[in-house]
Amino acid sequence: MPLADYASFWIVISVTLFSIDSWKTGFQVPSFWFCIPFAVPAILYFINNNIAVHMQLQMDPTTYQVLSNLKIATTALLYRLIIKRPITSIQWISLGLLTVAGVFDSYGGFQAKGGKTAGEIHISIKGLFMIVLYCFISGLSGVYTEYILKQNSQSSLHLQNILLYSFGIVLNFGMWTIQASNHYEEKDSFSLFKGYSIYTWIIIITQAVNGLIMSAVMKHASNITRLFIISCAMLITTVLSILIFNLQLNIYFGCAFICVIIALALYHT
Repeated sequence: MPLADYASFWIVISVTLFSIDSWKTGFQVPSFWFCIPFAVPAILYFINNNIAVHMQLQMDPTTYQVLSNLKIATTALLYRLIIKRPITSIQWISLGLLTVAGVFDSYGGFQAKGGKTAGEIHISIKGLFMIVLYCFISGLSGVYTEYILKQNSQSSLHLQNILLYSFGIVLNFGMWTIQASNHYEEKDSFSLFKGYSIYTWIIIITQAVNGLIMSAVMKHASNITRLFIISCAMLITTVLSILIFNLQLNIYFGCAFICVIIALALYHT
């Protein structure tokens, strides 16, 4: 399922909400210079989403899940450098605990599924470079998105979402066109309109709504708040997996839960 599907559905929702706002307050066409900055995070998300797919060939799933939690640290560091909002020593410790919680939860999920033996856990030098780049771009894209959303704080969030994901659709559609033309004999595999089920639509809708919520969090709160939301969601996902798929609760989940609670308490002290 192409990433452009998420963006397309997101734009449909944003256009609808923006139309309602414009009907109440009046519509103004945004200037060229207002629109251009939104291309930057779109390019960053486009690059990172593709890195996330390709680096699966360079490491096992457990290594990917565990090391990708380093994006919490890179996001916090770039937040301090770009947004220039001070972070106290106690808050740095709490963010470190969030990273540790992510590692515990990822590894615990692997153990609960009865994963591979330790000998099969691997990562190549290329994979190590890719995971570092992935975490850096992930932090940069999130922080830069917050920066431009708040820089134009009086603008409609729905208009900002439309601009961001319009650029995203152009990039992803362009990549899809190139791949489809290079694999014409496998055209069914590259169809944008095949392979959909009720579960596919549920994923698209939930991802689109999640994106709208996160953009609101970044505009009205911060990326740090977003990190805590993601960490709490990570624990909820584990609980739902236990209830739905009968995964066994283990000590790693308990450690992750404790780390998140302590991190929340420390950050807001």
